[in-house]
Amino acid sequence: MVKSAPPETTIRKLSKLEGIKERSNFLREPVATEILEDTTHFSEEAIQILKFHGSYQQDNRDNRVRGQEKDYQMMLRTRNPGGFIPPQLYLTLDKLSDDYGNHTMRITTRQGFQLHGILKKNLKSTIAAIVKNMGSTLGACGDLNRNVMAPAAPFKNKPEYQYAVEYADKIADLLTPQTGAYYEIWLDGEKAITAQESPEIKAARQRNGTGTVFHDNPEPIYGSHYMPRKFKISVTVPGDNSIDLYTQDLSLVVITDENSQLKGFNVFAGGGLGRTHNKEETFARKADEICYVSKSDVYDLVKAIVATQRDYGDRAQRRHARLKYLINDWGVEKFRSQVEEYFGKAVEPFKPLPEFKYYDYLGWNEQGDGKLFLGISIENGRVKDEGSFQLKTALRKIVKQFNLDIRLTANHNLIFLDIAPENKPAIEEILQNHGINSDPEKIEPLVRYAMACPALPTCGLAIAESERVIPGILDRIRTLLDQVGLQNEHFVVRMTGCPNGCARPYMAELGFVGSAPDAYQLWLGGSPNQTRLALPYMERLHVDELETQLEPMFVYFKEYREDQESFGDFCHRVGFDAIRKYAAKYEVKTIATGISDDRDGLVEAMADSTTAPITEESNGQVVAINNTTIAKKLRHRVSVRDDVYDKLKQASESQGKTMTDLVNEALKAYLEIE
Repeated sequence: MVKSAPPETTIRKLSKLEGIKERSNFLREPVATEILEDTTHFSEEAIQILKFHGSYQQDNRDNRVRGQEKDYQMMLRTRNPGGFIPPQLYLTLDKLSDDYGNHTMRITTRQGFQLHGILKKNLKSTIAAIVKNMGSTLGACGDLNRNVMAPAAPFKNKPEYQYAVEYADKIADLLTPQTGAYYEIWLDGEKAITAQESPEIKAARQRNGTGTVFHDNPEPIYGSHYMPRKFKISVTVPGDNSIDLYTQDLSLVVITDENSQLKGFNVFAGGGLGRTHNKEETFARKADEICYVSKSDVYDLVKAIVATQRDYGDRAQRRHARLKYLINDWGVEKFRSQVEEYFGKAVEPFKPLPEFKYYDYLGWNEQGDGKLFLGISIENGRVKDEGSFQLKTALRKIVKQFNLDIRLTANHNLIFLDIAPENKPAIEEILQNHGINSDPEKIEPLVRYAMACPALPTCGLAIAESERVIPGILDRIRTLLDQVGLQNEHFVVRMTGCPNGCARPYMAELGFVGSAPDAYQLWLGGSPNQTRLALPYMERLHVDELETQLEPMFVYFKEYREDQESFGDFCHRVGFDAIRKYAAKYEVKTIATGISDDRDGLVEAMADSTTAPITEESNGQVVAINNTTIAKKLRHRVSVRDDVYDKLKQASESQGKTMTDLVNEALKAYLEIE
């Protein structure tokens, strides 16, 4: 692991954002003032405080026009511990996405919903509607505890799953900001939901004696500066890594006795994936095993860890402010010792755990109480209607007709809960009538296990495309795997438009991290169960070179893998030097060619093919042409037989032309293109 700079002993100048938080009057200003102004966007200072309320200001880069104001719009994110969405809230979000948004909803990788395209003038109405319908956006973004994650599977016959959800809710409540700013700004001071807070949680928040709490402060846990950076927590059960526990600042694992009664929790800390290109002091990091804590002490232990990061996390350099850097700088022993000071006593040793595995809980499943749950795969988490694929309409009909609760998953899928068995045929009929497949075995495996962040056009941090291009990238990977004889192979692919890692690419078997327009840093070697970090294999892979770079490693994998070995495990075992050595000697048989999108006839036909490659036979030379839309250009791969490839390569060398140019010339002549 790369060591970041050790903490300085002298007091450093705080970052600009620390001053903004201090001046905000506990998250009120300047948001409270600017929301009343008739403008299209917020100031830079207001944008930073707005994040704590669950919203990011963005602009649609597709609509930028030189000399004109940006197309400002707001992204709004919900806070739903464990991904729980009651039917009333779901229908509200669905309607808001049409009334004020871009007619889609997006499930996040932290089990919440995002609405995109909301104008500033509609932001207050949108947030108010969410709160009045059993939802919240408070703390979905900003320098505080984010949405607490838990496995979405609603097993009623497995108490450990119920404990995980229960404590995700309780810890979320414990760490919820206490300022009245949220309700003052968005609901004019009215609390829409007046449910009495649990006395257990209220007492735990106020309990001090060890320095974890600021007395006589509106924010007893956070204080006026809140956290140095975002803080992410998950609660799971032994063996279940459906929530990527190693990527969290803090993960709790439920420990039960032989009678399935809750005893306590194993504690992991120090995970995190955000990094910056060309800044070696920033890096992805797996969480460490810290300790075990009994259930009676869990809130105090959580507060102790939060307080350690709150008081010792770097507030001068935001790039170095996450808990992972504090633990990396200090080491686990020093971190544990400081946590014990805040905890007030020594912690207990970590308990043995089984191997963690990834589960997605798709398809029809038994809950254990006579009812069913249904996991629906949602590609890239985007809930929308498009052509014959009417996912948004189908989900809305199901929720309205059957009044079902929902849990969102960490791989941006959706689970319907508590389905009466007699309602299964009717739900299946709705899905089928709207083009939705409920059978996970019929989903292309590369698609099933893939994730991508939204990236362009709305994310201000995006360097490259992600959500809009990953379908084409996966198509090309599948075609290449088929060509090299790995027809049944699949692995975890994740893509992000920048190095911040929102789709968690650094835990993938094959990760693409945007590094330039149409180019990605390539990461290899994560495990299928997301228990091992991947490593950077290539700094910049242009999309045109995808087949050229991947084909040698796929062939090497096919020839030298061990029995049932996954692609990620293979890359980790043999190492990158061996992969590069093999690739250097390998002659790629697949040529990636770029054809501009102003061609007619053949190009139009290929552009219309979105689900399958077009196959052409011309004296046995062209085997297949597979089209993919990438960044508004058509990219086509042409595969040739070995004998044709050899002659093409000879001609390229003798004539001093690239093979791509020769292919284009030959195809133009054959197709009689001017």
